[in-house]
Amino acid sequence: FKPQRLHADKAYDRADLRRWLRWKRIGVRIARKGIESSERLGRRRWVIERTMSWLSGYRRLSPRYERNPRNYLAFLGLAAALCCYKRLARLTT
Repeated sequence: FKPQRLHADKAYDRADLRRWLRWKRIGVRIARKGIESSERLGRRRWVIERTMSWLSGYRRLSPRYERNPRNYLAFLGLAAALCCYKRLARLTT
């Protein structure tokens, strides 16, 4: 799995990061320092911030307890599935 596009704020505006993403063929939408307001990224950033907030509600993911990245990704996937399930359950009842 590879994301098609990365949305980020000014903290991620670094030439080496942009080069690496271009090399990986991942689109970039990063506000530039001193040029572009982070507000223009607003709608998409809000979705990301909200999702991260939902995922951080799972105690296992808050501080990173897992040393093995595969285990962490497995718990992250499980938490995302639970978030989707809860959202669907609310919409259908």
